[in-house]
Amino acid sequence: YDEWGFDHKLAMGKGLNVLFAGPSGTGKTMAADVMAGELGLALYKIDLSSVVSKYIGETEKNLARIFTEAETSNAILFFDEADALFGKRSEVRDSHDRYANIEISYLLQRMEEYDGMAILATNLHKNLDEAFVRRMHFTVEFPLPNEKNRRRIWEKIWPATMPRNPALDLDFMARRFELAGGNIRNVALAAAFLAADDGNVVQMSHLIRAIQREYQKMGKVVVDGEFGSYSQFVQRTV
Repeated sequence: YDEWGFDHKLAMGKGLNVLFAGPSGTGKTMAADVMAGELGLALYKIDLSSVVSKYIGETEKNLARIFTEAETSNAILFFDEADALFGKRSEVRDSHDRYANIEISYLLQRMEEYDGMAILATNLHKNLDEAFVRRMHFTVEFPLPNEKNRRRIWEKIWPATMPRNPALDLDFMARRFELAGGNIRNVALAAAFLAADDGNVVQMSHLIRAIQREYQKMGKVVVDGEFGSYSQFVQRTV
């Protein structure tokens, strides 16, 4: 910008806009936290429920306060589930559509004016407005982990001070259950609570019961065959 003269050519758009796209639980928020930590900057996680308002003009006011605060503190803005706020502009059929499009246009303007870093995270890349995607300097895809990476997550998820059976079959867990990192974290924590309740170290029985609960939360059908030789540990509930 300075030595090569682009600062005089670009009135706006000198900040850094990054899109993190991928399924839930694949590490988008964690990556933003790591980047902020490495750069020594504050990370402002934007709560969409507190930004979007049904009253005309209020959403723009809320966004103005966010960008103004971020500019004065040199913070990284992190918009989670950005497709809810940065969705595609719709054909104007009524006043609601018109004001919704005005809000999106206002966001485009503020993002171009912002000189800092803004990170947008979305589970649904295709739902984003094309004008926003065009303004992204980088798009980083966060895929679901493959078996090798799931095995690494299973190995690293346990705190060093937590008592667990060293014979836990983590190869089986990684091979049989195609879970995102966030789900693996939930299973590990649930298994730890189950073990603590039993007054025991974490065993395969706790892991299998925790997996079953996580599957139920995800709305997946639990099939006994998925648990192989560990089916005897599955809790059957009515």
